[in-house]
Amino acid sequence: MLWLWIIGGIAILLFLFCMLRIGVRISVQETAAAWVTVGPIRIQVAPSKPKKDKKKAEPKKKKTTDGKDKLKRLKKLPKPTLEDIRSAIETLGPPLNRALYRTRRGIRIHPLHLSVTVGGANNPAEAAELYGLLHAAVWTAMPVAEELLVIPEPSIHVGLDFDAANFKANGEVGISIRVGTIIALGFGVGIPALKWFLSWLKKRKPETLSEPKDEKGRPAGDTAA
Repeated sequence: MLWLWIIGGIAILLFLFCMLRIGVRISVQETAAAWVTVGPIRIQVAPSKPKKDKKKAEPKKKKTTDGKDKLKRLKKLPKPTLEDIRSAIETLGPPLNRALYRTRRGIRIHPLHLSVTVGGANNPAEAAELYGLLHAAVWTAMPVAEELLVIPEPSIHVGLDFDAANFKANGEVGISIRVGTIIALGFGVGIPALKWFLSWLKKRKPETLSEPKDEKGRPAGDTAA
């Protein structure tokens, strides 16, 4: 009977772990602030607290080339085109939609109070186009998001100011998700996403690695007649 109690205890712990919520809350007013929440615990991560001045200067550490090498490898990755993004949406949309339908109570967006103003002083035509795209995105995405996620009392405002030069945003957004939901989304979307990424990388890599050629089909660096 002892092993039944052990299995039952493990099952209860796993259930409680899957019900645990982790999240992020961001506030953008005059300054930006961010918090990470793990269950009832809330930790401020931005702005970070100023470090105390140390009396003795610490010796400078030698710079390693690992960071530069990683940056170079990232730069070598092919950049996705608009067609690639459209393909990703078509491929990953259905499994993501199914996963969210199964776990929609696990994702909560609260609060959602956001005001965005597009500045059009420098380029009015481009600002008007961006304003239209943002407005369309909000009106298209919000009904679907409210159906799949828990979003109590959302408030989003998109404005256009031809006297302002810069893009402005202020408000407060918080999103939390259960650990079990993350696991379910990983199983539901992770495998299709990995398959799509590997397929896309295989298709795009030869184009990136191929040597550039001139108009006659010869390598660009070949100067021979």
